[in-house]
Amino acid sequence: MPNSVRQRTSLGGSSLDEARRRLVFPLDYASLDEARAAATRVAPSIGVLKVGLELFVREGPKAVEIGKDLGLDVFLDLKLHDIPATVAGAVAGAASLGVRYLTVHAAGGAEMLRRAAQEAARSPELILLAVTLLTSLDDGDLAAQGVQGSASQHVVRMAQLARGAGIHGFVASPHEVPALRQALGSGELLVTPGIRLGQGPGGARVDDQKRIATPSAAISAGADLLVVGRPIREAADPLATARSIVQEIAHTLHPPR
Repeated sequence: MPNSVRQRTSLGGSSLDEARRRLVFPLDYASLDEARAAATRVAPSIGVLKVGLELFVREGPKAVEIGKDLGLDVFLDLKLHDIPATVAGAVAGAASLGVRYLTVHAAGGAEMLRRAAQEAARSPELILLAVTLLTSLDDGDLAAQGVQGSASQHVVRMAQLARGAGIHGFVASPHEVPALRQALGSGELLVTPGIRLGQGPGGARVDDQKRIATPSAAISAGADLLVVGRPIREAADPLATARSIVQEIAHTLHPPR
């Protein structure tokens, strides 16, 4: 693995440890108490806790403390998209909270992304992730907005824009991972939401995400971190489900001989 942002994620180690560090669990809960209880329940089988916009707006930095208390990396998913000075200030604020990952929206433009990257560089442990296209959107949605080309083409354009501004982590659906790997090479960090479990009774629900894949398919395509929410959160046994996903990731990364 080249000297890159991927190395800073420390994805090495034993097969199961490596797989666990690749699993991101979003704290999509209405209250801090619910989020803390859920995080504590699944902590042994995940590597990263994602704090999204809803929980952060309700609870603020206290939500970030859940991950720190459990010894897990925190992914602050705010999709920052504003004028360059405002985003740079927000990046500095997030860095002061000690988060590991922070999202900015690639649609904010080159100057916004450049200022964000410059600010993030002041905090070596912080990794910026550029959101390329929400997984709730598809080719039809892009056409309705006047965007030419397919979702895959748009994702690659946005990622190249962000990389040119100094960002080396990207969020995209599993469907775009192969195109991103081809366009960006092996050194960039790819994070994939839209992960669903395999087909079966009640399996592979789409919900509000249109471009989805299983954990094994996403890893095989070249994804680094997998964001898995509903399949774990809504399971009868969330910890057992998280553990099975980790095992699937490990098996995909290191198939038995």
